Amino acid sequence: MRPPIHIRAVIVEDEPLARQTIRDFVASEGWLKIVGEAADGDEAVNLIDELRPDIVFLDLKMPGLTGLEVLQRVKHDPDVVFTTAYSDQAVTAFELEALDYVLKPFGRERFRQVLERIQRRLLGNGSQPGDEVRPRKTGPTDYIERLFVHDARGRIVQLRAAEITRLIGADDYTELFANKASYLANLRLNEFERRLDPKHFRRIHRSTIINLDHVVSCREADRRLVIKLSDGSEAAASRNGSQSIRGLFV
Repeated sequence: MRPPIHIRAVIVEDEPLARQTIRDFVASEGWLKIVGEAADGDEAVNLIDELRPDIVFLDLKMPGLTGLEVLQRVKHDPDVVFTTAYSDQAVTAFELEALDYVLKPFGRERFRQVLERIQRRLLGNGSQPGDEVRPRKTGPTDYIERLFVHDARGRIVQLRAAEITRLIGADDYTELFANKASYLANLRLNEFERRLDPKHFRRIHRSTIINLDHVVSCREADRRLVIKLSDGSEAAASRNGSQSIRGLFV
């Protein structure tokens, strides 16, 4: 019997305490192995390309290259969990397809959530720690569950996909509506359509996607549907969009 294949991780952190914290939190996880550490961006590029890890715990703000510059320069393409002490240094993690994003100092419970997401992404559903299974990379059916976006104050906030009622596209940006507030993401609506679960999200217009779970009612208007959502807003569907929604009627 061959030994189990572990998830291999690299820590890129300029703060010794943060590196130690991650090592401590990972120590009891038999399926995850720390294979290298780097304290600055230049060292990180060489280490990641040399070791080719499955996952990188990557600080955004470091001496030399930033975390984003590291990702631009590496040839290897690992999954990434961003770590930072500066909320204003955050990026739209969904845009960069980051696995998660945590603010320092982070506790054991928050890191436990990170580990669970790593397991689901790289080991797949139903796998157990220590199972002999090869890590899998993100595929087209790995729909997002959460993302990080800018609110009206310019802060970076975490938003669960299930909370989104509708999305409105505008050139290179998309405005998201959730919890009776709006948020801005530097991503086109087409990309959102590709990455959101079609069981819950439906494009009803070239500029609009709605969350079907938040639909309250529909009314006819010139042979098109106007859809009322749970936040009280209404979204007008195109002819094709109306036909798509009518297909859900029973």
